[in-house]
Amino acid sequence: MKFRFSIRLQLLVLSLFLFTIPWLGYRYIWEMEQYLRIGQEQTMIGTARSVATALHERPALFDSQSAFLKTVRPGTDLYAPPIPTAIQLDGVFNDWESVWDVSKQYNSDQVVTWFDPTLTANDVSLSFTHMVGRYGKYYYAMFDVTDDVVVWRAKNALAVDQSDHLLISVIAKDDTLQRFIIAPYEAGWVNAYQLDTNDINYRAIGNELQIQGRWQQTDKGYAIELRFPLTMTSGALAFALVDVDSAEHRVKKYAVGTANPNDAKGLGTVLTPSPEIERILSGLKYANSRVWVVDNHKRVLARAGDIHSASGFKVPATQKSDYAWWNWVEGKILLPLYYHILTRPPAAFVDELETAYALAGMDITKALNGEADSLWRLTPDKKAVILSAAYPIFIGDNVMGAVVVEQTTNGIRTLRNRALEQLFHVILAVMLLGTLSLFLFANRISNRVRKLRDNTEAVIDDNGKIIGSLPQPGHIDEIDDLHRSFCDVLVRLQQYNSYLENMASRLSHELRTPIAIVRSSLDTICEVNDPTQQALLIERAQSGITRLSTILNSMSEATRLEHAIAQEEPETFDVAPVVSGCIDGYAHVFRDRQFELKMPLDSAHVKGSPDLFAQMMDKIIANAVEFSHLRDTIVVHLWRESKTMKLSVTNPGPPLPEGMKSQLLQSMVSVRPDEDRHKTAAHPHLGLGLFIASMIANYHKGQIQLSDLPDKTGVCVVVTFPLVNT
Repeated sequence: MKFRFSIRLQLLVLSLFLFTIPWLGYRYIWEMEQYLRIGQEQTMIGTARSVATALHERPALFDSQSAFLKTVRPGTDLYAPPIPTAIQLDGVFNDWESVWDVSKQYNSDQVVTWFDPTLTANDVSLSFTHMVGRYGKYYYAMFDVTDDVVVWRAKNALAVDQSDHLLISVIAKDDTLQRFIIAPYEAGWVNAYQLDTNDINYRAIGNELQIQGRWQQTDKGYAIELRFPLTMTSGALAFALVDVDSAEHRVKKYAVGTANPNDAKGLGTVLTPSPEIERILSGLKYANSRVWVVDNHKRVLARAGDIHSASGFKVPATQKSDYAWWNWVEGKILLPLYYHILTRPPAAFVDELETAYALAGMDITKALNGEADSLWRLTPDKKAVILSAAYPIFIGDNVMGAVVVEQTTNGIRTLRNRALEQLFHVILAVMLLGTLSLFLFANRISNRVRKLRDNTEAVIDDNGKIIGSLPQPGHIDEIDDLHRSFCDVLVRLQQYNSYLENMASRLSHELRTPIAIVRSSLDTICEVNDPTQQALLIERAQSGITRLSTILNSMSEATRLEHAIAQEEPETFDVAPVVSGCIDGYAHVFRDRQFELKMPLDSAHVKGSPDLFAQMMDKIIANAVEFSHLRDTIVVHLWRESKTMKLSVTNPGPPLPEGMKSQLLQSMVSVRPDEDRHKTAAHPHLGLGLFIASMIANYHKGQIQLSDLPDKTGVCVVVTFPLVNT
């Protein structure tokens, strides 16, 4: 079965193109988001530049010793982040939770001294977790130690290195190496002893009460918490735990730590976030950004702000409509539908740098090489996008660090969503109204076409006969034009059917008389013996046959002319001499009529056939003569109008019948009264004259128009032809 593609379905399919509007709107908003991101990126680089400008040429803000480090040694160079509250020296590490991510694990890979050269890494049974923090004027250190055998210092022992102990080395303000040791007799409060300057011996020369803390035994080993002033070191620091596994022999086996405490050059640096830089950055915590300052080893010197609130753009609150029903529709239906496509900026996301003491990234690397740069990154949970911009800090010609400014794109995403919400509201309304309008329009067109079909079928019966007429259409659109064309076609078909119906009676009327004459003559000739009477009857029969022949010739004249026109090659000729010659001939043929020629031009060239043109003139003049009276004047007028030539033939006589102007140019249409037919019985009239003239005019690309004279005293026939440039 053939699929029916109705107008409704066609317009419904076309309405699907409305769905490209949301896609175009989405692409437009996406492009705007890209421009907003570029703007945010440039703004952040400008913010980083402004902060870096406040830190240029201020060497006191940076650790002078770390400035000369070529590389940072993880685990050896220590980072002391600020601790939010003072540490309770109780051997319990719950105070360290806020900075626990900074802690590092030390094991056999960090053995700094082998006291027994026969041992290997597989013999190391001691490991610990260690970190350093700062609060106020003190450094705090913690050690969570795993040791299979804990050996305490003997009660009466003078030696301080024959048990498990902690070595501490610092570079003092006078650039000298100072060593300290903690070797307790038992768990509890501890202080340090200062060792002599001989790095071979471990002889205590006095107590160091500034280093204090607690040594607490645990299930897996022991725990140590210490505190000592910031002023004890110029920035170099090392810790090492020495393991003694036998209380009987008390032999030192190895030391695991951050660096060799006896090597002044090998000590690690301790980096403390700069309070001065933090004070400079303190005002930026209100700047809707998170700001970092790092040294040239990417270690954090200071930071300000919170990345969770650093959205980059302050988005105004959504204005609710005054209509409660719209708020319900928007909140319950539209927005949930939109957010199947859109994503809301997360209220919370994982910040992997929340407790970072060192940063990494191509933007920071490039900034430390002296060029500003920016970087986009996803959070580990892939919920948020963070933009960071880095700018170098110069002291002289050297880069001493960088300023890193971070923001999320949550503000941009919120603005994008807000714009898309409003855009989708408008698009949804346009699509609904557009689809509904197209459907109603298609329904209206379908109904009109269906009504035209039904009306057309209703005016034609089962036998094909036209039994009515279509209602008159308006003048609105093409369907009305089609309706009007159907009306015209039906009228012409009805006229043609009438013509066919009347043609039989007309032919019967025209043929009846000559046939009757022939039949009566033949019937009578057999009954008459007088040769004279027989000769008259034979002559009468011959006249009837002649009339029959004339009728048949007239009926075939149009057909012969069509064949002649089809074979005629058009040529360019001058109409003026043809018209003039024809008028001279008509004056001799129709002596009882007067002919007047008006021709205010010398030449008028058209393309066609002069013989056919003369034949057209014959038909029009013959028609004018037949409808005029004796001694009437027939006026022929030839003139040029713009790019056309017009020929008019005007004759006195009766006006045209009402409603027959267009039909008179059709085949076998005659409006002569019956008495005229009887008067001219020798010359039957089948209504072919003007039809043949119209056929010839069409061959010359012209047309014929019939009209009454303004005073209704005659008829004017006007023929219009296009002129040919010569």
